[in-house]
Amino acid sequence: MKYLLSLFALLFCTTLSYAQYEYEPSTSHPFGQLNPKAPSEVGDFAPLIGESDCLSESRNQDGTWAEPMPMIWRWKYIMNGMAVQDETLKPDGIHSGSIRQFNADSAAWYVHYYSSSSAVPILPAWEGGKTDEQTITLYREQTAPNGIDGFFKIDFTDMTDDSFNWLGAWVSVDESFSYPTWKISCTKKD
Repeated sequence: MKYLLSLFALLFCTTLSYAQYEYEPSTSHPFGQLNPKAPSEVGDFAPLIGESDCLSESRNQDGTWAEPMPMIWRWKYIMNGMAVQDETLKPDGIHSGSIRQFNADSAAWYVHYYSSSSAVPILPAWEGGKTDEQTITLYREQTAPNGIDGFFKIDFTDMTDDSFNWLGAWVSVDESFSYPTWKISCTKKD
């Protein structure tokens, strides 16, 4: 009888735990699921959820583009389907990621970035949102090396279930000047 009660308790707790966190990554949903109670905008990154093979290119000091570097970009729902997390894996050993939360009160995405290249006490954050069906734009204030105020602007473009592009650029406050510094093109894995 004691064995049956223990088995029942284990099954009950496991079922209760699963039901409570049913949108977390699992065997059947390795990248999690969008929680239906989340703001609908949490689904903005839905085409990116999963794993993609990417090519990453950044600017050299002389302004030329470096050779493309292969990269894996993995996306998943976290916090029981209420937010999105991504991570990059690169052969140079400098990996990075972001926690992406949508704030319904401000109608904006807040994206906090971290990297294996350095641990910082305060994570840099970008703010923005979806500008059309296939584009998400995010901004972070950043002064140019010559002292001009502006932003580091990130654009996710051409977002489909098969692929997407990413562009990071310094832009002037009025966006009349843009200097791309990093670009990534990705194709989803099956």
